[in-house]
Amino acid sequence: MSSSTQDRAWDAPDGHREDPRPAGARSTARRPAAWRAPFSAHHYREVGYALSGLPVAIAGFAVSVVLFCFGLATFVTVLGLPVLAALTSTARGFGRLERARVRGMLALDIPGPEPVRQVRPGGWGSVTARLADAAGWKAVLYQVVMFPWAVFSFAVTLSFLLLGWTLALYPAYHWVYRTYTPWNGLLLFDYRDDEGIRHAYEIQSVWQIAGVSLLGLLLVLLTVQLVRGLTNVNRAAARGLLGR
Repeated sequence: MSSSTQDRAWDAPDGHREDPRPAGARSTARRPAAWRAPFSAHHYREVGYALSGLPVAIAGFAVSVVLFCFGLATFVTVLGLPVLAALTSTARGFGRLERARVRGMLALDIPGPEPVRQVRPGGWGSVTARLADAAGWKAVLYQVVMFPWAVFSFAVTLSFLLLGWTLALYPAYHWVYRTYTPWNGLLLFDYRDDEGIRHAYEIQSVWQIAGVSLLGLLLVLLTVQLVRGLTNVNRAAARGLLGR
C-alpha cells in the first residue's frame, strides 16, 4: 500500500484502518551535503513547498475563519453546531493535504490522527463527535497560526532565491549592459551632489564581476540553510498539530 493510501485509510471517517501506521513521524530522505544542496532536488522540493504553501495557506485560513465566525454567530441557534462540526471536518481535510505535501516535498512521513469516534448514532451523534474532535480543532489551529508564517516563508524564500542566483550568474549576462544600455556594467548607484558632480558606480572590471558572482554564490548557500530553517518550522508544526 502506498503512503497516500495508508494516510487515507488511517484518517478514514468510518474509523477503519487497513494498515497500522508507525508510532511517530519519520524522515524518508537524507539531506545532501552543503556544497551539493543548491543543485539538489531535495533543496528545490523545499523551495517548492515554501512557495506553493502560500495559496494553500490562504485557502485554509479563509475557510477556517469564515466557518468559525459563522459558527460562533449562529451558535445560539441549531445551525451553529453543524457549522462548527463542518469546520473540524474541513480542517482535517486540509490537514490530510498538508501531511501529503510534507511527505512528498519535505521528506517527512507523519502518521495521521485517529479517526473521529462517534458514540451516539444518527446525525446529531456525528455532529457532537466532530465538535469533540481534538485532532480537528488542532488542524483548525494549524490553518490559523501557520498562515502568517506561510506569507513570511514565501517572501523570504523568493527574495533570497532570486537575489542569490541573479548575482551568482552575473558574469553570464554582464555583456547585456554594454550592448543594450548606456552603462558599462551593473549600475549600483548614480546621483549628483549639491555641487552638481555626478557619482556613479558600475560593476565592470574582472575583479568586480568575480566579487559579485562570489557574493551571489554565498547567498545561494545561505538560501539553502535559510529555507531549511523555514521548513523545519513547518515540520515541527505538522508533527505537533497534524499528527497523532
